[in-house]
Amino acid sequence: MNILIDNKSGAPIYDQIYSQIKNQIIGGVLKEDEMLPSIRGLAKDLRISFITTKRAYEELEKDGFIYTLPGKGCYVAPKNMELLREENLKKIENNIDEIVKLAAVCNLTKQDIIEMVNFSLEEQE
Repeated sequence: MNILIDNKSGAPIYDQIYSQIKNQIIGGVLKEDEMLPSIRGLAKDLRISFITTKRAYEELEKDGFIYTLPGKGCYVAPKNMELLREENLKKIENNIDEIVKLAAVCNLTKQDIIEMVNFSLEEQE
């Protein structure tokens, strides 16, 4: 597992850890039931407080990405297809928001955008 902390980023460190582990789970880099580094071990490797790492793991568990076996460690949870679908829907919505903003700058109409989407869909068939 590879985690990089960007101290210049405005994002809190626990959120950077959360996002990177979540993305590795969704992307299949981390496999179902794979053991994650211990909270203390990851904190030591990243040279951060174990409390920060603990918070990231707690958020991942709360959101269903990992599970904990007391005394044994934290593991990647089986993929919840509905959860993955929701994650992808959020990404699509964010991209649509960006498209709408760019379209406004270019003075594109709703019909122009629909035509562009339809063209892209036809290209993929």
